[in-house]
Amino acid sequence: MANTTSLVSDFLSFLNASPTAFHAVDESKRRLRHAGYEQISERDDWKLEAGKKYFFTRNYSTIVAFAVGKKYEAGNGFHIIGAHTDSPCLKLKPVSKVTKGGCLEVGVQTYGGGLWYTWFDRDLTVAGRVIVKEDKAGSVSYSHRLVRIEDPIMRIPTLAIHLDRNVNSEGFKPNTQTHLVPILATAIKAELNKVPAEGGEEDGGKKCTESSSKSKHHPLLMEIIANALGCNPDEICEFELQVCDTQPSILGGAAKEFIFSGRLDNLCMSFCSLKALIDATSSGSDLEEESGVRMVALFDHEEVGSNSAQGAGSPVMIDAMSHITSCFSSDAKVLKKAIQKSLLVSADMAHALHPNFMDKHEENHQPKMHGGLVIKHNANQRYATNAVTSFVFREIAEKHNLPVQDFVVRNDMGCGSTIGPILASSVGIRTVDVGAPQLSMHSIREMCAADDVKHSYEHFKAFFQEFTHLDAKLTVDV
Repeated sequence: MANTTSLVSDFLSFLNASPTAFHAVDESKRRLRHAGYEQISERDDWKLEAGKKYFFTRNYSTIVAFAVGKKYEAGNGFHIIGAHTDSPCLKLKPVSKVTKGGCLEVGVQTYGGGLWYTWFDRDLTVAGRVIVKEDKAGSVSYSHRLVRIEDPIMRIPTLAIHLDRNVNSEGFKPNTQTHLVPILATAIKAELNKVPAEGGEEDGGKKCTESSSKSKHHPLLMEIIANALGCNPDEICEFELQVCDTQPSILGGAAKEFIFSGRLDNLCMSFCSLKALIDATSSGSDLEEESGVRMVALFDHEEVGSNSAQGAGSPVMIDAMSHITSCFSSDAKVLKKAIQKSLLVSADMAHALHPNFMDKHEENHQPKMHGGLVIKHNANQRYATNAVTSFVFREIAEKHNLPVQDFVVRNDMGCGSTIGPILASSVGIRTVDVGAPQLSMHSIREMCAADDVKHSYEHFKAFFQEFTHLDAKLTVDV
């Protein structure tokens, strides 16, 4: 059994290293490499061996890691946990330069279904990825760099109650286009601290694009980003940045039982599944009797429907399964057999019972924090769980004395969804939808129970260790 204190500490480190999906993938890569996983590329021909461990990334925002059992043969099953790296946030617009009322502001787009009012009055910064032009000895190349500004450089202030007397009685209803605009600086201070290079000296063609640093974004912001990267603002060709909260993830509550953090949905499930895979494949004997493939897939763009080249709606999953299978057999038919022997655990955070809004939960399905993973059910297939897949997950919990809960949404409320139905329908793989219970989902600051991080990790690890043996005893389509 895992030590809760060390596990939570490790989780907090993962959260604090992952302000964006790109950083979450980068941190995952670091952990996988440390555990002996070899990076491979989708651009290359794969040469895989039984008993070895591998991973690849797509767009640097989706990552797939897998370990091939020593007894693996083409056509054997895949034991997969799928989660996602993205969370609702504010992303900088392609032209983010906004000047209003004597202030320099940063234009942003809303990404996903966030609780946007929670982004007001927070100490904010930016993070993401940047394409940087490099000129070495007359040879030009372009590098992909991650950036994170540690200092709070922006804020979205609320309007004083004296100017909005009815806000407490009628509700705070910000307009996301006009009100949700972070303030970077006052124009007069920016003028006094003007970047010397802003005049635009000719540099022999070394600039990437003049419009990138001048007309599209505030020079002050570009200078801050360039300083963090150790480059010149004119060498920044393009970027994909988002607004981030600077407050770190912490252990909280009077009994130190809660985790207070942004992005728990869904970095909690990403961390637990990744750590479970690493620890279930850490020793030489872990894969000795394994005849399947143990896999974790962390996708981008779940919060906006998964329809992208690196989302769960793309061919990432089936491509990975196909490439792995074809390394051990040239027979294309074995992939279909493998899919029928496989199981996907779609791991995405669940709604814990809120003590102040108890009427929002169905009476017999009220998941509670500390209560273990929640199995999600929906008759209309918003979740992909069925009796078979639910049984498998519940049986593993029972064998390891792990708590498990059930959730269905009230009939008079809409139901969210996950990557589960997307992958179940596109790949044809058996799927169970699960998640750890949390409160404040999609807020800039969420909360979950430390115990449930432990429960989730141990449940996922047991799934990797037990599924092959358990599935051999299960008979359905005969």
